[in-house]
Amino acid sequence: MKIYTKTGDTGTTALFGGTRVPKHHIRIESYGTVDELNSHLGLIRDQNMDSHYKDILTQIQDRLFTVGAILATDPEKAILKNGKERLNIPKISNGDIKRLEQEMDTMNEAIPPMTHFVLPGGHQTVSFCHIARCVCRRAERLATALNDIEVVDPNTLIYLNRLSDYLFVLARKLTYDLQANEIKWIPEKR
Repeated sequence: MKIYTKTGDTGTTALFGGTRVPKHHIRIESYGTVDELNSHLGLIRDQNMDSHYKDILTQIQDRLFTVGAILATDPEKAILKNGKERLNIPKISNGDIKRLEQEMDTMNEAIPPMTHFVLPGGHQTVSFCHIARCVCRRAERLATALNDIEVVDPNTLIYLNRLSDYLFVLARKLTYDLQANEIKWIPEKR
């Protein structure tokens, strides 16, 4: 299989279903940002941490491929006239969302309660989590903007929202595990 097809040389790309759109289309921006997020999660997974977090991150990366496929699909081409799905694209389930919530609950039980906003940083691995969280928020903003134009599966939007929360809690848990310094944001009085 050749990597280059030359079909995008004029600034367009094909969605699942064959529809061609400009490479700057909001749909492309949405799933491109999810792809960027997935790469950041790979970087986090490559850090020295408990294997449980690595396993969860691998599961999340798999789910992000699903999110990308959902976002890369032309909704008009996804369903046949008889109502059946034309493309075999998986969905984000309530269980996927619940898994993130359960992981956050478990981590939160093991760390001190948060009393202030915290400044990103303290350890390289923690910083990678915060960068991924910010990219996740951007992916969510783009997906919700797309949803204003063409309906996006609601669980996809919920998953991105929950995932950014998960990445914040993971950053806090890794700060605790790595015995890094968590700096509280206390606004300067002027």
